[in-house]
Amino acid sequence: MNKLTSYEGQHCANCGAAMHGEFCHECGQSIHSVLKPIHGMLEDTMDIVFHVDGRAVHTIPPLLLKPGFLTLEYFSGRRVRYIAPFRLMFVLSLLAFFMIHLQLDSLSKKMIRGNLPVVTNGNAFEDAHTQAEVREQLKQQLAELDRARASLPNVAKPDMDMAAQKMRDAANQRLLALGAAPAPAASQASPPTSTSSTASDTDTTVGKRAHGRGKDDDEGMTRMATMHIDWLPDAANARLNLLGQHMQANLHNFRHGDAAAREESVQRMITGFFGVLPPTMFVLMPVFALLLKLVYLFKHRLYIEHLIVALHSHAFLFLSLMLGALVGMLAAWVKPAAPWLATPLGWINLALWIWAPIYLLIMQKRVYRQGWPMTILKYLFIGWCYCVLLTFALAIAGVLSVAY
Repeated sequence: MNKLTSYEGQHCANCGAAMHGEFCHECGQSIHSVLKPIHGMLEDTMDIVFHVDGRAVHTIPPLLLKPGFLTLEYFSGRRVRYIAPFRLMFVLSLLAFFMIHLQLDSLSKKMIRGNLPVVTNGNAFEDAHTQAEVREQLKQQLAELDRARASLPNVAKPDMDMAAQKMRDAANQRLLALGAAPAPAASQASPPTSTSSTASDTDTTVGKRAHGRGKDDDEGMTRMATMHIDWLPDAANARLNLLGQHMQANLHNFRHGDAAAREESVQRMITGFFGVLPPTMFVLMPVFALLLKLVYLFKHRLYIEHLIVALHSHAFLFLSLMLGALVGMLAAWVKPAAPWLATPLGWINLALWIWAPIYLLIMQKRVYRQGWPMTILKYLFIGWCYCVLLTFALAIAGVLSVAY
């Protein structure tokens, strides 16, 4: 049984009002001091975490499976057991962008590794009947690897090192089978001077060509650096010039740079895109609510009500994107070991994509309570307007990501 506590005679330390409970009815400050032992702080932290987790259990399943439920609960005043709409949308958007970024990064690495040159495997040494033939074949294959290494991005270098080590092991096994000693470490190394000098000459030639292009690009950057818009403040002009220089540098590295430079520019642009996308989506949120306000003007609802609908709609979309990215990465992870799981996981991902537009339609019908013909008509109009705005926002985010 909880012990009853009397607060008679106690006053708020902040405003001096008489206390009738743990929180001041005038300013809301707690009567409890924040100066407490470390174990007390840990207890408060655990209480906050488990309280949020409890609300998440009541929030996430209906958000995914019951269209409009959370919005109607919010409008009816039952709010304490659920996560607040803005916090819910904000957390899910961060998680969704993070998961999509991870998925794109893994896909790009997979594509790069899929384009690795085909390297002769260890079975080729079985055709060698003398140790000289084994050593010559090993030397040729390592030379091919070294030439391929120069044109590949950094992400592929570990795979190339592993392939080279497998070649050396296979060659040593064949040498032992022939009764010869394993190749010494010096002869296993990448072939020497001729290859190095050739690579050096190639680098010099490429450097000269890049130098010519670099001069043109430097002149272009200089011209862009002198750009000045009279009606903008100096800080804005400086920022525009900096973005222009970054854009030119990224495009130059992507078009004319080596593999490492291209990889770096692509990673920078992807990072910039996902850095610009969250604030871009947050700008679209009130615009989507304004569309709802205009379409349902005669419903006499406040703008904040439409904003709550927009927050819950976007929270569902971010949750669907996050689950789709998780299912996609799980399918790619289990496919080599259990290929039969790829098909059901693919169906789950397809179901998420089909469920999203149906969910939003049912949500709009339940919240605004109009007949199906008018609901479908307004749903299609709002969807078309939002897709146009989203395309425009993504285009802006893409341009800004190039200038990252």
